[in-house]
Amino acid sequence: MTVVEMWEQFCKLNPKCTGMDYDAWSYGTENADELSALTLYGLKRATSSAFPMYIYENIDLPKAGEYSVVLDSDENAVCIICTTDVKIIPYHQVESLHAFLEGEGDRSLNYWRIEHQRFFTEELERVGQVFTEDMLVVCEEFEVVYPLEEV
Repeated sequence: MTVVEMWEQFCKLNPKCTGMDYDAWSYGTENADELSALTLYGLKRATSSAFPMYIYENIDLPKAGEYSVVLDSDENAVCIICTTDVKIIPYHQVESLHAFLEGEGDRSLNYWRIEHQRFFTEELERVGQVFTEDMLVVCEEFEVVYPLEEV
């Protein structure tokens, strides 16, 4: 299903959303299918990103109440999420609850730190920046709002 098709179906059930802005994105390329499936099935209810990338790419930070269509690696629409909370905190202050809500690996803070340090280091190196444990991280929580039926 395309992004537009999924959004239109969602808006038919939620007319208040008609005409609203929304975003469409995937969890990178390497893990897009796995992470979009975890999101669809409700195991992944949070994500995090490097704050410096928002500055580098000149894009707005996510805000509570915003909608996004989550894509798989082929850019097919998988589900629609609504952001429920956004916190900007130093990497070393990310808590175990956030790691658990991200739903990846064993859901531990240790796993989260290992994987995200690797990911953030690679991402920042591509734009000439360096990862530090004091770097700000955008911690976003969300809920799946479409589809809601059992999958």
